Amino acid sequence: MSIVFVPKKLRGKAKINQETIQRLLDENDQLIRCITEYMQKGRAVECVQYQQILHRNIVYLATIADASPENMPAPAASYPTPGESSASTSVVNRAGPTS
Repeated sequence: MSIVFVPKKLRGKAKINQETIQRLLDENDQLIRCITEYMQKGRAVECVQYQQILHRNIVYLATIADASPENMPAPAASYPTPGESSASTSVVNRAGPTS
């Protein structure tokens, strides 16, 4: 059973640490391998329960990440702000004609 299945009376009281996060990531790795194996064997129906657990784990990890703004990475790409020149925005708009 997934470590995310916590009784309601204990929810919100767990201390989140690197070990818990790593255990979830390891569990997700195993779930993905299991899902892949079942899919290759044509047993898609059996995959559903594992997909649900994987989804719950991913949502839980995303919730932890969203609650930790100090760990946010820098944005991967920068987009022009409204005050930037049109020369810098022409690269972004290259996909289609402008009128």
